[in-house]
Amino acid sequence: MARSAGADGRQRAVIESVAPIVDRGRFPIKRCAGDIITVEADAFADGHDQLRCVLLHRRRGDRTWNEVEMAPLGNDRWRGHFTAPEVGVCEYTIATWVDHYLSWRHDLQRWSAPEDIAVALAVGAQIIAAAAARAKGVDGKRLGAWAKELAGAAPVDVRRERALDAELDEIIARYPDRSLEIIYQPALAVTVDPPRARFSAWYEMFPRASAGPRHGTFRDCEARLAYVAELGFDVLYFPPIHPIGVTRRKGPNNATTSRPGDPGSPWAIGAKEGGHKAIAPELGTTEDFRRLVRTARSRGIEIALDIAFQCSPDHPYVSEHPEWFRHRPDGSVQYAENPPKKYQDIYPFNFETPAWRELWEELKSIFDHWIGEGVRIFRVDNPHTKPFAMWEWMIGEIKNAHPDVIFLSEAFTRPRIMHRLAKLGFTQSYTYFTWRNTKAELTEYFTELSRSWSREYFRPNAWPNTPDILHAYLQGGGRPAFMARLTLAATLAANYGIYGPTFELMEHEPREAGSEEYLNSEKYEIRNWNLDRADSLRDFIARVNRIRRANPALHADWRLAFHRTDNDQIICYSKSTPDLSNVILVVVNLDPVYRQSGWVDLTLEELGVAAGHAYPAHDLLTDSRFTWHGSRNYVELDPQRVPAHILHITPGHP
Repeated sequence: MARSAGADGRQRAVIESVAPIVDRGRFPIKRCAGDIITVEADAFADGHDQLRCVLLHRRRGDRTWNEVEMAPLGNDRWRGHFTAPEVGVCEYTIATWVDHYLSWRHDLQRWSAPEDIAVALAVGAQIIAAAAARAKGVDGKRLGAWAKELAGAAPVDVRRERALDAELDEIIARYPDRSLEIIYQPALAVTVDPPRARFSAWYEMFPRASAGPRHGTFRDCEARLAYVAELGFDVLYFPPIHPIGVTRRKGPNNATTSRPGDPGSPWAIGAKEGGHKAIAPELGTTEDFRRLVRTARSRGIEIALDIAFQCSPDHPYVSEHPEWFRHRPDGSVQYAENPPKKYQDIYPFNFETPAWRELWEELKSIFDHWIGEGVRIFRVDNPHTKPFAMWEWMIGEIKNAHPDVIFLSEAFTRPRIMHRLAKLGFTQSYTYFTWRNTKAELTEYFTELSRSWSREYFRPNAWPNTPDILHAYLQGGGRPAFMARLTLAATLAANYGIYGPTFELMEHEPREAGSEEYLNSEKYEIRNWNLDRADSLRDFIARVNRIRRANPALHADWRLAFHRTDNDQIICYSKSTPDLSNVILVVVNLDPVYRQSGWVDLTLEELGVAAGHAYPAHDLLTDSRFTWHGSRNYVELDPQRVPAHILHITPGHP
């Protein structure tokens, strides 16, 4: 905090190193309604005078601050707490001042000579009399009487005892002299999101593949809700549901020419039936969609929509607003490219157009439209290819009007860009989890996500697969690989998702060797999924999601702790609630082929376990029960059975 040129030179206190803070207050931190927010700061003054510090907080727009006394931690560090209110934005800051009463009282206890004590009592009488003038009613009268006692003729030791009365401290603390207080500026912001922002399980599904070989509808999706609920997911995410362009429509496996009847890619948005605010007629009507949203919500499931700011050549925007697109020298519109990839069926917007304001307003209206249809969760496609300034403005405007809206950033890009998008307002962010497969990679990455300062604004959402990403580990690892990756995603991160039914049915064939694209990807064709296949992972997924819901330790990310193992194919970590009333220990065999065994060395403090005592470990996946002893225990996991333990630890007691 810098002192302004017009500041009062008598203000002696200093506030530094406030935490939490993001980029010196440029961006808000993130919390969910009901969270306890802990604030710390360095506060000190010249000399030996005592300070008081208070934490100020309020909902943005309120005129008055709520105050919480901060406690000294030593070495001029202070700490206070407040509870995040309902969703929206709240603010917090710190006020501190030299407290002459506390300074006087501190010195009074140190004097020993009667003449020094007498002088100190006279000074104290003046300080207390000044407080009496600030006080009102009974407190004012009592302080006034106290001041007279200290200045009276009673023996010094009697007056000193009265001066050190704890009741005096309690009364006078209510009437401090804050005329020279320092307030940290500017006030810092907290984006307070609904609880689902911190803890959610996403299921991605192409709505057109919800009815077997024929084109599915929203009514078919409604029938699929029971299945999604059975699996334990609370967010059902659809790729774009808009009309699909015909011009340059892609065929199966991204073929550049399509056949009659090929449905095309949902990301080639826009046709004669409309654009981003329209529904593909094959899916149903607007009322069908509204009914689906209502029915899903009645089952505890929110419908999430994909918003992709791009157009097919047939989108009405292309003819109505040619200024929003980039044109090549021959006059044709530039289609999307990411060499060597070409997306001939997609036109990107030109965000450097002179008509950028009109473009921004129109794109925001797309979100406004679907919010009006009842949608509160959006997955945003490739936000890293659109301007940062637009996202900050757009998300800010939307959340001012609808603070419960959640935005998931699908930005598999460079770390600084991913983090900037999170700072700008995206509620959750895709991660590099898909490409973190070894023990060392997982440990390093999730320690960064859960323990570094970036956790103040970056909420990870871990996905083992997406329509664009079939990792080599899933291609060759068989059933154990899918089980291991699901366990990791669902327990390392409080927010996670799967792309189904490819995941539970263990689709693993790549389009070609070395590719992460699916063979016969349903991005380009309608697939017929047999959800009742005997080898489906549906029961395993449902069990993992039940475990997640039943254990609050898995509802947050910050108390993730890794524990050492002597086998690099075995990873071990724990999560716990702050009061250690719920402790979960996870052990996963990362080798999808061979049985692996070894010793885990637990940090017992993380588990709330008393040293030297046995403690029960209940495997919630298999219902097996073990008695563990101390910090070092043996594990053995056969991937052909179950490649993981999810253990509920009951701490031992002395």
